[in-house]
Amino acid sequence: MNWETLYLFSLASALLALAPGPDNIFVMVQSMVHGVKSGLVTTFGLISGCLVHTSLVAFGVSSLIQQSEVALTVLKIVGAFYLLLLAYKVFKSEATISIDASSEDLQSFTALYFKGFMMNVLNPKVALFFLAFFPGFLFHQELSMVKQFFVLGLLFMVVSLIVFSALAFLSGRISSYLKGQKNAAKVLKWMQIVVFVGIAIFILL
Repeated sequence: MNWETLYLFSLASALLALAPGPDNIFVMVQSMVHGVKSGLVTTFGLISGCLVHTSLVAFGVSSLIQQSEVALTVLKIVGAFYLLLLAYKVFKSEATISIDASSEDLQSFTALYFKGFMMNVLNPKVALFFLAFFPGFLFHQELSMVKQFFVLGLLFMVVSLIVFSALAFLSGRISSYLKGQKNAAKVLKWMQIVVFVGIAIFILL
């Protein structure tokens, strides 16, 4: 058991959850407009969707790797370059933060949960990201790859749940702070770039 790898995976997961994106922005908007409970329900929906992607990666990728050891190396290289591509896209994008709460209509908790779930499940970028992210953090020589992927997936879900829930509770203050800070968008933009590049380097090495 390589605990250091799991610690690094947890840290990377937390940084990724904090990096501004459609998911955590959506959670913040729901919390600001309709209250913390709406933000938490949305969070549970988003996190539940991760289980679907984890299952697909666990059974599909582990089967591929078991057929060829070379496949793991190729997958790591492809995954690292995909993360570097994400970093490049962030670099080329404008450093802006958009939190528009006025367009969000009141929805039931069931509708919010389902919307969060479907937002995650139907997003092909999540599946691609899991495919790039997880193989670089295999942590056990004897434990089956399927179990390792599920451990990583559940760990990712727990960390993201904690971060997103914190965002839901602190959404009012966070949004006010981000809007009031001139350089906040640039800092968050470069945080994403550093995280993506850092994980890519870790996977390659």
